[in-house]
Amino acid sequence: MTAIPDHRITPARPDLAASHLRGTVDAAAFADPVAMRVVVPSAPLRREPRADAPLDTEALQGERVEVYERHEGWAWGQLACDGYVGYLPDDALRAELPAPTHRVAALRSFIYPGPSIKLPPLAALSLGAAVTVAAEHGDFAVLADGGHVFGKHLVPLGRTEPDFVAVAERFLGVPYLWGGKTSLGLDCSGLTQLALSTAGIAAPRDSDMMEAALGTPLPLGEDLTGLQRGDLVFWKGHVGMLTDPDTLLHANGYTMTVHREPLREARDRIRDKSFGAITSIRRLG
Repeated sequence: MTAIPDHRITPARPDLAASHLRGTVDAAAFADPVAMRVVVPSAPLRREPRADAPLDTEALQGERVEVYERHEGWAWGQLACDGYVGYLPDDALRAELPAPTHRVAALRSFIYPGPSIKLPPLAALSLGAAVTVAAEHGDFAVLADGGHVFGKHLVPLGRTEPDFVAVAERFLGVPYLWGGKTSLGLDCSGLTQLALSTAGIAAPRDSDMMEAALGTPLPLGEDLTGLQRGDLVFWKGHVGMLTDPDTLLHANGYTMTVHREPLREARDRIRDKSFGAITSIRRLG
Protein backbone atom coordinates (compact mmCIF):
# COMPACT_ATOMS: atom_id res chain seq x y z
CA MET A 1 0.00 0.00 0.00
CA THR A 2 1.17 3.53 -0.69
CA ALA A 3 1.26 6.23 1.96
CA ILE A 4 -1.70 8.56 2.40
CA PRO A 5 -0.80 11.62 0.27
CA ASP A 6 -2.35 14.31 2.47
CA HIS A 7 -4.53 13.59 5.49
CA ARG A 8 -6.29 16.95 5.10
CA ILE A 9 -7.90 15.94 1.81
CA THR A 10 -7.83 12.13 1.99
CA PRO A 11 -10.89 10.46 3.60
CA ALA A 12 -8.95 7.68 5.28
CA ARG A 13 -8.44 6.59 8.89
CA PRO A 14 -6.96 3.33 10.18
CA ASP A 15 -10.46 2.03 10.89
CA LEU A 16 -12.39 3.49 7.95
CA ALA A 17 -11.74 4.91 4.50
CA ALA A 18 -13.66 5.92 1.40
CA SER A 19 -14.43 2.98 -0.87
CA HIS A 20 -12.71 4.62 -3.84
CA LEU A 21 -9.43 4.38 -1.89
CA ARG A 22 -9.63 0.58 -1.62
CA GLY A 23 -6.30 -0.82 -2.77
CA THR A 24 -4.60 2.53 -2.16
CA VAL A 25 -4.72 2.86 1.63
CA ASP A 26 -4.87 0.43 4.53
CA ALA A 27 -8.09 0.55 6.52
CA ALA A 28 -10.13 -1.94 8.53
CA ALA A 29 -13.31 -1.05 6.59
CA PHE A 30 -14.43 0.98 3.58
CA ALA A 31 -17.61 2.96 2.99
CA ASP A 32 -19.47 4.61 0.15
CA PRO A 33 -20.36 8.27 0.71
CA VAL A 34 -23.80 9.65 1.47
CA ALA A 35 -24.32 13.08 -0.10
CA MET A 36 -25.58 15.65 2.39
CA ARG A 37 -25.78 19.43 2.58
CA VAL A 38 -25.09 21.96 5.30
CA VAL A 39 -28.39 23.35 6.63
CA VAL A 40 -27.07 25.87 9.18
CA PRO A 41 -25.42 29.22 8.37
CA SER A 42 -21.98 27.71 9.00
CA ALA A 43 -20.77 24.41 10.38
CA PRO A 44 -17.36 23.85 12.00
CA LEU A 45 -15.19 21.14 10.51
CA ARG A 46 -12.98 19.83 13.30
CA ARG A 47 -9.97 17.58 13.42
CA GLU A 48 -11.57 15.25 15.95
CA PRO A 49 -15.19 14.52 16.97
CA ARG A 50 -15.15 16.89 19.95
CA ALA A 51 -16.51 20.39 20.36
CA ASP A 52 -13.16 21.54 21.77
CA ALA A 53 -11.08 20.01 18.95
CA PRO A 54 -9.16 22.38 16.64
CA LEU A 55 -11.22 24.14 13.97
CA ASP A 56 -9.74 23.34 10.56
CA THR A 57 -12.31 25.14 8.41
CA GLU A 58 -16.00 25.98 8.16
CA ALA A 59 -18.64 24.76 5.73
CA LEU A 60 -21.21 27.33 4.70
CA GLN A 61 -24.91 26.72 4.27
CA GLY A 62 -25.69 24.84 1.08
CA GLU A 63 -22.28 23.19 0.78
CA ARG A 64 -22.31 19.52 -0.18
CA VAL A 65 -20.55 17.03 2.08
CA GLU A 66 -19.71 13.42 1.26
CA VAL A 67 -20.37 11.66 4.58
CA TYR A 68 -18.71 8.31 5.36
CA GLU A 69 -19.71 7.89 9.01
CA ARG A 70 -22.29 9.26 11.44
CA HIS A 71 -21.62 8.46 15.09
CA GLU A 72 -22.56 10.00 18.43
CA GLY A 73 -23.55 13.38 17.01
CA TRP A 74 -20.71 13.75 14.53
CA ALA A 75 -20.45 13.18 10.80
CA TRP A 76 -17.07 12.32 9.33
CA GLY A 77 -16.81 13.35 5.72
CA GLN A 78 -15.26 15.38 2.94
CA LEU A 79 -16.30 18.82 1.70
CA ALA A 80 -17.14 18.80 -1.98
CA CYS A 81 -15.88 22.34 -2.58
CA ASP A 82 -12.24 21.85 -1.60
CA GLY A 83 -11.89 18.23 -0.48
CA TYR A 84 -11.18 18.99 3.17
CA VAL A 85 -11.83 16.06 5.52
CA GLY A 86 -13.00 16.20 9.11
CA TYR A 87 -15.83 16.02 11.60
CA LEU A 88 -18.96 18.18 11.43
CA PRO A 89 -21.91 18.30 13.83
CA ASP A 90 -24.37 15.73 12.53
CA ASP A 91 -27.36 17.99 13.12
CA ALA A 92 -25.84 20.58 10.77
CA LEU A 93 -26.33 18.24 7.79
CA ARG A 94 -29.29 16.83 5.93
CA ALA A 95 -29.69 14.55 2.93
CA GLU A 96 -32.08 14.74 -0.02
CA LEU A 97 -32.34 18.52 -0.20
CA PRO A 98 -32.95 20.49 -3.41
CA ALA A 99 -29.81 21.86 -4.99
CA PRO A 100 -28.99 25.51 -4.22
CA THR A 101 -29.88 28.10 -6.83
CA HIS A 102 -28.35 31.30 -5.41
CA ARG A 103 -25.50 32.46 -3.21
CA VAL A 104 -25.23 35.32 -0.74
CA ALA A 105 -23.32 38.22 -2.29
CA ALA A 106 -23.64 40.63 0.65
CA LEU A 107 -21.17 40.44 3.50
CA ARG A 108 -24.00 39.08 5.68
CA SER A 109 -27.77 38.77 5.23
CA PHE A 110 -30.60 37.83 7.58
CA ILE A 111 -33.15 35.08 7.12
CA TYR A 112 -36.61 36.30 8.18
CA PRO A 113 -39.70 34.20 8.90
CA GLY A 114 -41.72 36.35 6.49
CA PRO A 115 -41.42 39.19 3.95
CA SER A 116 -40.74 42.00 6.43
CA ILE A 117 -37.55 43.49 7.83
CA LYS A 118 -39.43 44.21 11.07
CA LEU A 119 -39.76 40.51 11.90
CA PRO A 120 -37.17 39.01 14.28
CA PRO A 121 -34.52 37.29 12.11
CA LEU A 122 -34.18 33.53 12.29
CA ALA A 123 -30.49 33.42 11.35
CA ALA A 124 -27.78 35.27 9.43
CA LEU A 125 -25.98 34.00 6.36
CA SER A 126 -22.44 35.01 5.43
CA LEU A 127 -21.09 35.85 2.00
CA GLY A 128 -20.79 32.70 -0.08
CA ALA A 129 -23.55 30.71 1.61
CA ALA A 130 -25.85 28.99 -0.89
CA VAL A 131 -29.63 28.82 -0.73
CA THR A 132 -32.51 27.40 -2.75
CA VAL A 133 -34.93 30.08 -3.92
CA ALA A 134 -38.43 28.76 -4.50
CA ALA A 135 -40.32 32.01 -5.20
CA GLU A 136 -40.25 35.78 -4.91
CA HIS A 137 -42.37 37.94 -2.62
CA GLY A 138 -41.85 41.63 -3.24
CA ASP A 139 -38.27 42.51 -2.30
CA PHE A 140 -37.72 39.09 -0.76
CA ALA A 141 -36.59 35.73 -2.07
CA VAL A 142 -38.61 32.91 -0.51
CA LEU A 143 -36.40 29.94 0.27
CA ALA A 144 -37.40 26.31 -0.15
CA ASP A 145 -37.57 25.93 3.63
CA GLY A 146 -39.88 28.94 3.99
CA GLY A 147 -37.31 31.52 5.08
CA HIS A 148 -37.15 34.96 3.47
CA VAL A 149 -33.95 36.75 2.40
CA PHE A 150 -33.66 40.23 0.93
CA GLY A 151 -33.48 39.48 -2.78
CA LYS A 152 -30.78 42.00 -3.68
CA HIS A 153 -28.40 40.23 -1.32
CA LEU A 154 -28.49 37.12 -3.52
CA VAL A 155 -27.10 36.31 -6.96
CA PRO A 156 -27.68 33.19 -9.07
CA LEU A 157 -25.10 30.46 -8.76
CA GLY A 158 -22.69 30.77 -11.65
CA ARG A 159 -22.69 34.57 -11.65
CA THR A 160 -19.15 35.67 -10.87
CA GLU A 161 -17.61 38.81 -9.45
CA PRO A 162 -15.27 40.72 -11.80
CA ASP A 163 -12.77 41.61 -9.04
CA PHE A 164 -12.08 39.13 -6.25
CA VAL A 165 -9.91 41.69 -4.44
CA ALA A 166 -12.92 43.99 -4.13
CA VAL A 167 -14.78 41.11 -2.49
CA ALA A 168 -11.95 40.57 -0.02
CA GLU A 169 -11.91 44.28 0.77
CA ARG A 170 -15.47 44.00 2.08
CA PHE A 171 -14.03 42.00 4.97
CA LEU A 172 -11.73 44.79 6.18
CA GLY A 173 -11.86 44.92 9.97
CA VAL A 174 -13.42 41.46 10.37
CA PRO A 175 -11.69 39.58 13.22
CA TYR A 176 -9.08 36.94 12.53
CA LEU A 177 -10.23 33.41 13.35
CA TRP A 178 -8.12 30.34 12.74
CA GLY A 179 -10.16 28.08 10.46
CA GLY A 180 -12.89 30.68 9.97
CA LYS A 181 -14.63 31.43 6.66
CA THR A 182 -17.40 33.88 7.57
CA SER A 183 -17.85 37.58 8.20
CA LEU A 184 -17.73 36.82 11.94
CA GLY A 185 -14.13 35.70 11.59
CA LEU A 186 -11.76 34.13 9.10
CA ASP A 187 -8.12 33.30 8.51
CA CYS A 188 -5.72 34.21 5.71
CA SER A 189 -6.46 31.30 3.40
CA GLY A 190 -10.16 31.37 4.24
CA LEU A 191 -10.36 34.99 3.08
CA THR A 192 -8.43 34.21 -0.08
CA GLN A 193 -10.39 31.07 -0.92
CA LEU A 194 -13.73 32.76 -0.31
CA ALA A 195 -12.89 35.81 -2.42
CA LEU A 196 -11.57 33.69 -5.28
CA SER A 197 -14.67 31.49 -5.24
CA THR A 198 -16.92 34.49 -5.95
CA ALA A 199 -14.89 35.08 -9.12
CA GLY A 200 -15.35 31.47 -10.18
CA ILE A 201 -11.81 30.45 -9.23
CA ALA A 202 -11.62 27.19 -7.29
CA ALA A 203 -8.87 27.20 -4.69
CA PRO A 204 -7.64 24.72 -2.08
CA ARG A 205 -8.22 25.56 1.57
CA ASP A 206 -4.73 26.03 3.00
CA SER A 207 -2.02 28.46 1.92
CA ASP A 208 0.56 25.78 1.05
CA MET A 209 -1.99 24.06 -1.19
CA MET A 210 -2.84 27.37 -2.85
CA GLU A 211 0.80 28.16 -3.50
CA ALA A 212 1.23 24.80 -5.24
CA ALA A 213 -1.98 25.05 -7.28
CA LEU A 214 -2.67 28.67 -8.24
CA GLY A 215 -1.18 30.98 -10.83
CA THR A 216 2.38 31.36 -12.04
CA PRO A 217 5.31 32.60 -9.96
CA LEU A 218 6.70 36.07 -10.56
CA PRO A 219 10.36 37.08 -10.26
CA LEU A 220 10.99 37.72 -6.57
CA GLY A 221 13.31 40.69 -6.25
CA GLU A 222 14.25 42.53 -3.10
CA ASP A 223 12.62 45.70 -4.43
CA LEU A 224 9.25 43.95 -5.00
CA THR A 225 8.58 45.73 -8.28
CA GLY A 226 6.46 44.64 -11.24
CA LEU A 227 3.50 43.64 -9.09
CA GLN A 228 -0.19 44.40 -9.58
CA ARG A 229 -3.60 44.20 -7.94
CA GLY A 230 -4.66 40.59 -7.42
CA ASP A 231 -1.19 39.07 -7.11
CA LEU A 232 -1.03 36.54 -4.27
CA VAL A 233 1.85 36.77 -1.81
CA PHE A 234 2.89 33.61 0.01
CA TRP A 235 4.93 32.86 3.08
CA LYS A 236 5.37 29.45 4.69
CA GLY A 237 1.98 29.27 6.42
CA HIS A 238 0.50 32.56 5.26
CA VAL A 239 -1.06 34.24 2.22
CA GLY A 240 -2.27 37.70 1.30
CA MET A 241 -3.28 39.57 -1.84
CA LEU A 242 -2.27 42.90 -3.32
CA THR A 243 -4.83 45.69 -3.60
CA ASP A 244 -2.27 47.68 -5.59
CA PRO A 245 1.44 47.14 -6.35
CA ASP A 246 2.48 48.36 -2.91
CA THR A 247 -0.35 47.32 -0.55
CA LEU A 248 -1.11 43.94 1.04
CA LEU A 249 -4.54 42.84 2.22
CA HIS A 250 -4.60 39.84 4.56
CA ALA A 251 -6.27 38.28 7.56
CA ASN A 252 -3.52 38.05 10.12
CA GLY A 253 -2.70 37.29 13.72
CA TYR A 254 -0.68 40.49 14.17
CA THR A 255 -3.64 42.89 14.08
CA MET A 256 -6.13 40.01 14.59
CA THR A 257 -8.20 41.46 11.74
CA VAL A 258 -8.46 41.60 8.00
CA HIS A 259 -6.01 44.44 7.48
CA ARG A 260 -4.47 46.48 4.68
CA GLU A 261 -0.87 47.67 5.02
CA PRO A 262 2.23 48.57 2.97
CA LEU A 263 3.65 45.42 1.39
CA ARG A 264 7.26 46.11 2.29
CA GLU A 265 6.43 46.79 5.93
CA ALA A 266 4.46 43.55 6.10
CA ARG A 267 7.27 41.65 4.38
CA ASP A 268 9.88 42.85 6.86
CA ARG A 269 7.76 42.24 9.95
CA ILE A 270 6.63 38.79 8.85
CA ARG A 271 10.17 37.85 7.84
CA ASP A 272 11.63 38.90 11.17
CA LYS A 273 8.86 37.90 13.58
CA SER A 274 6.78 35.04 12.24
CA PHE A 275 6.73 33.15 8.92
CA GLY A 276 10.13 34.04 7.50
CA ALA A 277 10.79 35.29 3.99
CA ILE A 278 8.27 35.47 1.18
CA THR A 279 8.31 32.11 -0.61
CA SER A 280 6.59 33.23 -3.82
CA ILE A 281 4.34 35.82 -5.42
CA ARG A 282 1.92 34.33 -7.90
CA ARG A 283 -0.24 35.87 -10.60
CA LEU A 284 -3.51 34.33 -11.67
CA GLY A 285 -4.25 33.96 -15.36
